[in-house]
Amino acid sequence: MKYLDEFSDPVLAKRLFDDIRAITTKPWSLMEVCGGQTHSIIRHGIDQLLPDGIRLIHGPGCPVCVTPLEIIDKALEIASRPDVIFCSFGDMLRVPGSGRDLFQVKSEGADVRVVYSPLDALRIAQENPEKQVVFFGIGFETTAPPNAMTVYQAKKLAIPNFSLLVSHVRVPPAIDAIMNSPDCQVQAFLAAGHVCTVMGTREYPALADRHNVPIVVTGFEPLDILEGIRRAVRQLENGEHTVENAYPRAVNEQGSPAAQAMLADVFEVTDRSWRGIGTIPRSGWRLSPKYREYDAEHRFSVTGIETEESTVCRSGEVLQGLIKPHECAAFGKECTPRNPLGATMVSSEGACAAYYLYRRLEAPTAKAPTGKASTGKAPTGKAPTGKAPAPSAPATKAPAANAPAKEASSVG
Repeated sequence: MKYLDEFSDPVLAKRLFDDIRAITTKPWSLMEVCGGQTHSIIRHGIDQLLPDGIRLIHGPGCPVCVTPLEIIDKALEIASRPDVIFCSFGDMLRVPGSGRDLFQVKSEGADVRVVYSPLDALRIAQENPEKQVVFFGIGFETTAPPNAMTVYQAKKLAIPNFSLLVSHVRVPPAIDAIMNSPDCQVQAFLAAGHVCTVMGTREYPALADRHNVPIVVTGFEPLDILEGIRRAVRQLENGEHTVENAYPRAVNEQGSPAAQAMLADVFEVTDRSWRGIGTIPRSGWRLSPKYREYDAEHRFSVTGIETEESTVCRSGEVLQGLIKPHECAAFGKECTPRNPLGATMVSSEGACAAYYLYRRLEAPTAKAPTGKASTGKAPTGKAPTGKAPAPSAPATKAPAANAPAKEASSVG
């Protein structure tokens, strides 16, 4: 298969590392937006092999991780009802709500099913007309189009017993919120390539100009990420702040007009709450009035559920870039992939899961928790200043038994 090895070539990687060292004269802080990029960075030790002045901050780009607690509790309430078949991607089943998760609800007798496509849920609705079938629709701009298409098909085929529990979020408003924080230390962004495959790059130039920040669209393989870092550092060193597309094999300026048209028809932009961060204006989607009858929140009257985040789990601070995962006192102890306290340890894209899988055996002594709950303010992007020592070889992979389970994923 083409591109299986080309973008992991160690010789080319060394050249890119050398180029980054050659152009770096000042310390710079870059944020990779996507959780898939975070996993690639930690897995390959990229952050440890960069020059000492280059710091990578892990952004809130994991859709499972930023799904707010109240949405999880709404999912649990709906899934518990005897007339409901609740469908979801597998990585959502172990995300803890206020007191339990979807696996526990399933063990108590609820009909909770893992599906690999929202269209699978629509087929289940057709096959079970006596049941209400709900699909848990989460994610960024990448998973929103197929979910929108499924609602469109449900209306077109007149399938009345299907509905969508929506928790879709948008990347550009999150970048804007990060940069608007008074304590923000982010100086450049590595934007998520798969999001731009759908939406294009047209929303980013205004952000780059408004905040004087370089934005480089990158992929997910080691060479993709290193090229993105090289371009971002070059811009920072030259005092530039433009949008660059370092992922041209998948991304163009326009994106996918068909996907965007479907989103515009089925959804409308709304304010959204991000787990551990708070509400970001116009950062999400909800079903438009034309399709409101398929909105599970309204169909099951769960719009009034409110929750408070745990003071033990510090995943909110991880999502804001305030701490690294291993600086949480519960990391690797009370909180593991098998017994997660927060979504950042559950998700295959979460920063805590990445550190547990690839860095657990070399994690420094954790700091004591502050005991404070999330403030609900926009992310600051602030992170510890210390850097881990560069390893002589890529980080050792933890035993396979510690790895998160491979399940249908709501990536993007």
